[in-house]
Amino acid sequence: MKKSILVESIRYSAACPGCGAEGEWLGVQALVGEELRWDAESTCPACGSAAAVCGGDLPEELRDRLLSEHGRARLRVAPQTRNAAVMRVLRAELGIGLGEVRAVLEQISTGQYAGTLPEMELLARKLRASGIEAAASRTAD
Repeated sequence: MKKSILVESIRYSAACPGCGAEGEWLGVQALVGEELRWDAESTCPACGSAAAVCGGDLPEELRDRLLSEHGRARLRVAPQTRNAAVMRVLRAELGIGLGEVRAVLEQISTGQYAGTLPEMELLARKLRASGIEAAASRTAD
C-alpha cells in the first residue's frame, strides 16, 4: 500500500546550535502514512554549519504559527455515525478519558474541533480505518 504524505511548512528565526547566531529555519509538520512528525533544518549564515532536527513533537509556539499562516483544519464525521464508535477511536488516539472525549465529540459535531491539517487528517485516517466516514478540511476562519 502506498503511503500518502501531507505537509505544512513554516519559516522562522532561531539560534544556530553551533555559534548562536540568528538564522532562518524551515520547519515541516508532515503526516507520513500513519505517523505525524516535525522536522526542521537550517544552514547558519554566520558560520556555515548545517543543522537538522528530525522527528519529535511540534513546539507549541511553532504550531500556533502554522495555524496562523495556513489556517485551521476541521475534522468532520458523517452525521449518521454511532457516537460510541467515534469515541472509541478518539480515546485511543488522543489518550483522553470518557468525559474529555464527550467534549471533543461535541466540538466535532458543531464544527469547533480544529488543528493543523496534518493533525486532523491523521484522526480522519484513524476513523476511516475503523469504518467511520470522516474527513479533514481547511476552514475559512
